[in-house]
Amino acid sequence: MFQLDILSSVPIYEQLIRKIKENIMKEYLKPGDHLPSVRKMARDLNVTPNTVQKAYSILEQERVIVTVRGKGAFVADKKPEVDYSQKIAELSRQLKPLVMELLYSGMNRTDILGLVEEFCEEIREGQR
Repeated sequence: MFQLDILSSVPIYEQLIRKIKENIMKEYLKPGDHLPSVRKMARDLNVTPNTVQKAYSILEQERVIVTVRGKGAFVADKKPEVDYSQKIAELSRQLKPLVMELLYSGMNRTDILGLVEEFCEEIREGQR
């Protein structure tokens, strides 16, 4: 279901969160879809159940998924309301070092913006 990069500097639980959100955005996962149990997801991804539980807990706090006791985790019916100012600040902290690395490696502003546009187009295409 998901490919994770165990060599990445991004923690596994964060990769899992991103992959679930990406699959929801691309509509591979739809509202009401049942997610695998923590144990099954952990077994499938070859990670500890605590890693999956942490990802599921954060997704539940963000209202991306809902957990029904005895039934499991499901994709939430509607997109959560987001505090965009807080989200932008958080993402800016993550994006700034990446942009710095791209600039350091020789890319210019136009190239970086073009790359971002390509990513946006890829994501839009995935939604169709």
